[in-house]
Amino acid sequence: MLSVSTHPLIAHDLTLLRDRQTKPDAFRRALHRISQLLATEATVHLDLKGRSVRTPLEEADGWHLEHPVILVPVLRAGLGMIDAFLDIIPEAHVGHIGLYRNEDTLQPVEYYSKYPDALAAADVFILDPMLATGGSAAAAANILKRQGARRLRLITLVAAPEGVRMMEEMHPDIVIHTASLDHGLNEKGYIVPGLGDAGDRIFGTGSAGA
Repeated sequence: MLSVSTHPLIAHDLTLLRDRQTKPDAFRRALHRISQLLATEATVHLDLKGRSVRTPLEEADGWHLEHPVILVPVLRAGLGMIDAFLDIIPEAHVGHIGLYRNEDTLQPVEYYSKYPDALAAADVFILDPMLATGGSAAAAANILKRQGARRLRLITLVAAPEGVRMMEEMHPDIVIHTASLDHGLNEKGYIVPGLGDAGDRIFGTGSAGA
C-alpha cells in the first residue's frame, strides 16, 4: 500500500524543500514540480473506457477516463499541491477538508469540509504534504468514506513510519504515494528529517516560513 517514488527529479526538488534556506517562492515552485510528478505516478492505475473519435482522416479507437476524479486537499498545506494536480487532470473536481492538529493531544480537529457529489463513483485523491502521526490523513479518509468514497489514494511529500502504520491499520485499502519515507517523529510529533511545517513554508508564516 506504500509507493515511494524513485524519480530523480523528485529527489532533486525534495532536497530543495528540505533546505531551511529555501524561501517560500522557491519552495512553492519545487512543491509544484514534485506534485506534478507524483500526480503522474499516482494516476497510472486509473481505469479507461474505450471510445472512438474521427481524426481528420478516419475513425480511430481511443480512450477516456471511466470514472470522474476528485481532488481533496487537506487545509491548509494541501492547497500547495492542488494546482499541480489540476495541471495534470484539468477536468478533476475539487473538495476541501479543514483539519488542524491539537498540539497537546496531537489529534486532528475538523473545522471545515465541502466536496463534490458522486464521491462513490469517483477516484478520490487526498492531498496532504505531510504524513506524520497519520491522524489527519486517517480522519480525512474517515470523512470521505462516510460520504461514500470507495476508491481513495493519499498523496504526500514525506511520510513517517508511524503515519504509514496508522493508515495500514485504519485504512488498509488506501495506497499511499510519497516522495520519501523518513526516519520517524520527534518528541513534538514532527517528521524527521522532514522539511519543517509545510503550511508555514508554503505561505511564509511562522518561524518555519522565515
